[in-house]
Amino acid sequence: MKVEIWSDVVCPFCYIGKRRFEAAMQQFAGADQIEVVWRSFLLDPDLKSDGKTTPYEYLAERKGMSLEQSKQMHQQVTDMAKEVGLEYHYEKAIVANSVDAHRLLQLAKQHNLGDATKELLMKAYFIEGKDIDSHENLQAIGAQVGLDAQLVADTLSSDRYLPAVEADVLEAQQIGVRGVPFFVFDRKYAISGAQPADAFLGALQTSFAEWQKNNPAAAMQVQDGPSCEVNGDC
Repeated sequence: MKVEIWSDVVCPFCYIGKRRFEAAMQQFAGADQIEVVWRSFLLDPDLKSDGKTTPYEYLAERKGMSLEQSKQMHQQVTDMAKEVGLEYHYEKAIVANSVDAHRLLQLAKQHNLGDATKELLMKAYFIEGKDIDSHENLQAIGAQVGLDAQLVADTLSSDRYLPAVEADVLEAQQIGVRGVPFFVFDRKYAISGAQPADAFLGALQTSFAEWQKNNPAAAMQVQDGPSCEVNGDC
Protein backbone atom coordinates (compact mmCIF):
# COMPACT_ATOMS: atom_id res chain seq x y z
CA MET A 1 0.00 0.00 0.00
CA LYS A 2 1.26 3.45 -0.87
CA VAL A 3 1.63 6.34 1.57
CA GLU A 4 2.47 9.63 -0.12
CA ILE A 5 3.96 12.46 1.91
CA TRP A 6 4.03 16.03 0.63
CA SER A 7 6.63 18.11 2.46
CA ASP A 8 9.40 20.66 2.07
CA VAL A 9 12.91 19.97 3.32
CA VAL A 10 12.95 23.36 5.10
CA CYS A 11 9.65 22.78 6.91
CA PRO A 12 10.29 22.17 10.64
CA PHE A 13 6.99 20.38 11.19
CA CYS A 14 7.74 18.09 8.24
CA TYR A 15 10.83 16.71 10.00
CA ILE A 16 8.87 16.30 13.24
CA GLY A 17 6.03 14.66 11.30
CA LYS A 18 8.51 12.31 9.67
CA ARG A 19 9.68 11.11 13.07
CA ARG A 20 6.14 10.64 14.35
CA PHE A 21 5.15 8.72 11.24
CA GLU A 22 8.23 6.53 11.63
CA ALA A 23 7.23 5.85 15.24
CA ALA A 24 3.82 4.72 14.01
CA MET A 25 5.40 2.50 11.39
CA GLN A 26 7.48 0.79 14.08
CA GLN A 27 4.25 -0.20 15.82
CA PHE A 28 2.42 -1.21 12.63
CA ALA A 29 2.35 -4.93 11.85
CA GLY A 30 2.07 -4.42 8.08
CA ALA A 31 4.98 -1.99 7.76
CA ASP A 32 6.82 -4.25 5.30
CA GLN A 33 3.95 -3.82 2.85
CA ILE A 34 3.93 -0.01 2.96
CA GLU A 35 5.57 1.97 0.16
CA VAL A 36 6.46 5.48 1.29
CA VAL A 37 6.64 8.04 -1.52
CA TRP A 38 8.05 11.49 -0.82
CA ARG A 39 6.33 14.24 -2.81
CA SER A 40 7.76 17.71 -3.37
CA PHE A 41 6.19 20.84 -1.94
CA LEU A 42 7.70 24.33 -2.13
CA LEU A 43 6.89 26.72 0.70
CA ASP A 44 8.67 29.62 -1.00
CA PRO A 45 9.57 28.72 -4.60
CA ASP A 46 10.64 32.28 -5.45
CA LEU A 47 13.06 32.63 -2.54
CA LYS A 48 16.47 33.97 -3.56
CA SER A 49 19.27 32.29 -1.65
CA ASP A 50 21.96 34.66 -0.42
CA GLY A 51 23.74 32.36 2.02
CA LYS A 52 23.43 34.94 4.78
CA THR A 53 19.79 35.27 5.84
CA THR A 54 18.99 33.58 9.14
CA PRO A 55 15.65 31.85 9.84
CA TYR A 56 14.97 34.48 12.52
CA GLU A 57 15.34 37.33 10.02
CA TYR A 58 13.40 35.51 7.33
CA LEU A 59 10.35 34.79 9.50
CA ALA A 60 10.37 38.27 11.05
CA GLU A 61 10.29 39.91 7.63
CA ARG A 62 7.80 37.45 6.16
CA LYS A 63 5.36 37.71 9.07
CA GLY A 64 5.95 41.36 9.95
CA MET A 65 7.10 40.63 13.50
CA SER A 66 10.06 41.59 15.62
CA LEU A 67 13.28 39.59 15.62
CA GLU A 68 12.67 38.67 19.25
CA GLN A 69 9.20 37.33 18.47
CA SER A 70 10.66 35.29 15.64
CA LYS A 71 13.29 33.80 17.96
CA GLN A 72 10.60 32.87 20.48
CA MET A 73 8.58 31.07 17.80
CA HIS A 74 11.65 29.19 16.62
CA GLN A 75 12.40 28.16 20.21
CA GLN A 76 8.91 26.71 20.54
CA VAL A 77 9.47 24.61 17.43
CA THR A 78 12.92 23.60 18.68
CA ASP A 79 11.37 22.37 21.92
CA MET A 80 8.78 20.38 19.99
CA ALA A 81 11.52 18.80 17.87
CA LYS A 82 13.35 17.66 21.01
CA GLU A 83 10.30 15.60 21.94
CA VAL A 84 10.99 13.33 18.94
CA GLY A 85 14.76 13.28 19.37
CA LEU A 86 15.69 16.07 16.95
CA GLU A 87 18.11 18.85 17.88
CA TYR A 88 17.33 21.85 15.70
CA HIS A 89 20.07 24.47 15.43
CA TYR A 90 18.42 27.56 14.01
CA GLU A 91 21.32 29.69 15.22
CA LYS A 92 23.43 28.30 12.36
CA ALA A 93 20.74 27.42 9.80
CA ILE A 94 20.91 29.10 6.39
CA VAL A 95 17.69 30.10 4.66
CA ALA A 96 17.83 28.75 1.11
CA ASN A 97 15.69 27.92 -1.90
CA SER A 98 14.83 24.21 -1.85
CA VAL A 99 14.07 23.57 -5.54
CA ASP A 100 17.41 21.91 -6.30
CA ALA A 101 17.16 19.86 -3.11
CA HIS A 102 13.82 18.56 -4.38
CA ARG A 103 15.32 17.80 -7.79
CA LEU A 104 17.95 15.69 -6.02
CA LEU A 105 15.16 13.97 -4.09
CA GLN A 106 13.30 13.20 -7.33
CA LEU A 107 16.48 11.68 -8.76
CA ALA A 108 17.02 9.62 -5.60
CA LYS A 109 13.47 8.27 -5.79
CA GLN A 110 14.29 6.72 -9.15
CA HIS A 111 16.94 4.63 -7.36
CA ASN A 112 14.85 3.72 -4.30
CA LEU A 113 16.85 6.17 -2.19
CA GLY A 114 14.14 8.72 -1.54
CA ASP A 115 13.79 8.21 2.19
CA ALA A 116 17.53 8.24 2.89
CA THR A 117 17.95 11.39 0.80
CA LYS A 118 15.01 13.15 2.45
CA GLU A 119 16.48 12.42 5.88
CA LEU A 120 19.90 13.81 4.98
CA LEU A 121 18.47 16.93 3.36
CA MET A 122 16.46 17.79 6.45
CA LYS A 123 19.36 16.94 8.74
CA ALA A 124 21.62 19.21 6.69
CA TYR A 125 19.27 22.17 7.06
CA PHE A 126 17.92 21.84 10.60
CA ILE A 127 20.80 20.20 12.45
CA GLU A 128 24.04 20.76 10.56
CA GLY A 129 23.44 24.32 9.38
CA LYS A 130 24.34 23.57 5.76
CA ASP A 131 23.20 25.51 2.72
CA ILE A 132 20.80 23.10 0.94
CA ASP A 133 20.92 25.24 -2.20
CA SER A 134 24.65 24.61 -2.57
CA HIS A 135 25.40 22.12 -5.34
CA GLU A 136 28.52 21.06 -3.48
CA ASN A 137 26.46 20.15 -0.42
CA LEU A 138 23.81 18.41 -2.51
CA GLN A 139 26.47 16.40 -4.34
CA ALA A 140 27.87 15.32 -0.96
CA ILE A 141 24.42 14.13 0.11
CA GLY A 142 24.01 12.28 -3.17
CA ALA A 143 27.34 10.53 -2.62
CA GLN A 144 26.41 9.67 0.94
CA VAL A 145 23.27 7.80 -0.13
CA GLY A 146 25.09 6.04 -2.95
CA LEU A 147 24.02 7.97 -6.05
CA ASP A 148 26.45 8.15 -8.96
CA ALA A 149 28.47 11.36 -8.61
CA GLN A 150 28.39 12.25 -12.30
CA LEU A 151 24.66 11.61 -12.48
CA VAL A 152 24.07 13.98 -9.57
CA ALA A 153 26.37 16.63 -11.08
CA ASP A 154 24.63 16.39 -14.46
CA THR A 155 21.23 16.65 -12.82
CA LEU A 156 22.08 19.71 -10.76
CA SER A 157 23.72 21.51 -13.69
CA SER A 158 20.54 21.15 -15.74
CA ASP A 159 16.78 21.45 -15.23
CA ARG A 160 16.43 17.69 -14.96
CA TYR A 161 13.59 16.57 -12.65
CA LEU A 162 12.21 20.10 -12.39
CA PRO A 163 9.02 18.94 -14.19
CA ALA A 164 8.64 16.17 -11.59
CA VAL A 165 8.92 18.72 -8.77
CA GLU A 166 6.40 20.99 -10.45
CA ALA A 167 4.03 18.06 -11.05
CA ASP A 168 4.06 17.21 -7.33
CA VAL A 169 3.38 20.83 -6.43
CA LEU A 170 0.50 21.01 -8.92
CA GLU A 171 -1.00 17.75 -7.68
CA ALA A 172 -0.86 19.05 -4.13
CA GLN A 173 -2.93 22.04 -5.22
CA GLN A 174 -5.40 19.79 -7.01
CA ILE A 175 -6.05 17.58 -4.00
CA GLY A 176 -6.38 20.55 -1.68
CA VAL A 177 -3.08 20.58 0.22
CA ARG A 178 -2.85 23.89 2.06
CA GLY A 179 0.13 23.13 4.28
CA VAL A 180 2.72 20.49 4.96
CA PRO A 181 3.41 17.85 6.01
CA PHE A 182 0.46 16.19 4.30
CA PHE A 183 0.13 12.41 4.40
CA VAL A 184 -2.10 10.50 1.96
CA PHE A 185 -2.93 6.86 2.67
CA ASP A 186 -3.88 4.79 -0.38
CA ARG A 187 -5.51 7.90 -1.88
CA LYS A 188 -8.42 7.42 0.54
CA TYR A 189 -7.38 8.99 3.82
CA ALA A 190 -5.22 11.98 4.67
CA ILE A 191 -3.56 13.53 7.70
CA SER A 192 -2.46 17.15 7.70
CA GLY A 193 0.31 18.29 9.99
CA ALA A 194 2.76 16.69 12.41
CA GLN A 195 0.12 14.86 14.41
CA PRO A 196 0.86 12.34 17.20
CA ALA A 197 2.09 8.88 16.26
CA ASP A 198 -1.24 7.37 17.34
CA ALA A 199 -3.03 9.35 14.64
CA PHE A 200 -0.71 7.95 11.98
CA LEU A 201 -1.04 4.45 13.37
CA GLY A 202 -4.81 4.66 13.23
CA ALA A 203 -4.74 5.87 9.62
CA LEU A 204 -2.33 3.08 8.69
CA GLN A 205 -4.50 0.42 10.28
CA THR A 206 -7.74 1.66 8.74
CA SER A 207 -6.41 2.22 5.23
CA PHE A 208 -4.38 -1.00 5.22
CA ALA A 209 -7.36 -3.13 6.28
CA GLU A 210 -9.34 -1.75 3.34
CA TRP A 211 -6.39 -2.17 0.99
CA GLN A 212 -6.08 -5.84 2.00
CA LYS A 213 -9.72 -6.46 1.13
CA ASN A 214 -9.23 -4.94 -2.33
CA ASN A 215 -5.85 -6.60 -2.92
CA PRO A 216 -6.08 -10.11 -1.44
CA ALA A 217 -3.22 -11.52 -3.51
CA ALA A 218 -0.86 -8.70 -2.55
CA ALA A 219 -1.82 -9.04 1.10
CA MET A 220 -1.28 -12.80 1.16
CA GLN A 221 1.59 -13.98 3.36
CA VAL A 222 3.60 -16.58 1.44
CA GLN A 223 6.09 -18.96 3.04
CA ASP A 224 8.48 -20.26 0.38
CA GLY A 225 9.55 -23.89 0.04
CA PRO A 226 10.69 -26.37 -2.66
CA SER A 227 8.67 -25.81 -5.83
CA CYS A 228 8.66 -25.74 -9.63
CA GLU A 229 8.16 -22.46 -11.46
CA VAL A 230 6.24 -21.80 -14.67
CA ASN A 231 9.47 -21.50 -16.67
CA GLY A 232 10.35 -25.09 -15.85
CA ASP A 233 12.87 -24.41 -13.12
CA CYS A 234 12.55 -26.77 -10.15
